[in-house]
Amino acid sequence: MANILTMTNLSLGGFSILTSLNGQLHMSVLLIFLAAFVDRFDGAVARKLNIESELGKQLDSMSDIVSFGVAPALLMYKALFYEFGAPGAVFTILYIACGAFRLARFNITENNGYFAGLPITAAGVLMTLGYLAIPYFPPHSFMFLALILSFLMVGTFKLKKM
Repeated sequence: MANILTMTNLSLGGFSILTSLNGQLHMSVLLIFLAAFVDRFDGAVARKLNIESELGKQLDSMSDIVSFGVAPALLMYKALFYEFGAPGAVFTILYIACGAFRLARFNITENNGYFAGLPITAAGVLMTLGYLAIPYFPPHSFMFLALILSFLMVGTFKLKKM
């Protein structure tokens, strides 16, 4: 059951990427938010059913890089970052790379009730909320958002798990 939820997260992220590529950016936003909702439950279900596994942990990270790394980055690239040319592409890739690094570090370290750095799910949701704020802020401020989220994901500060 937990892996089904994880694969649902992955599928929603994949569909979000496809809708962004097709210019349906509002639908992409909805799919990322749905992926975040589903992602909230996979680990809890695994713990409740006592079926936690290394495979499930790895699969969750693979799903998260798609749904909260690539999907939000592509959404912002298609919505705004492409207008900045090469710097827009660099900030897009930086966000994805930092998300991947954060997930890899998470998979090889003991957590003991804490996250090291901002979880990619939170970063992805914040980046996606950024899309909704585009009409209200100067375009360059979203490049700054991507940079800040990137550094927060690879930060070493600790956040208590909820």
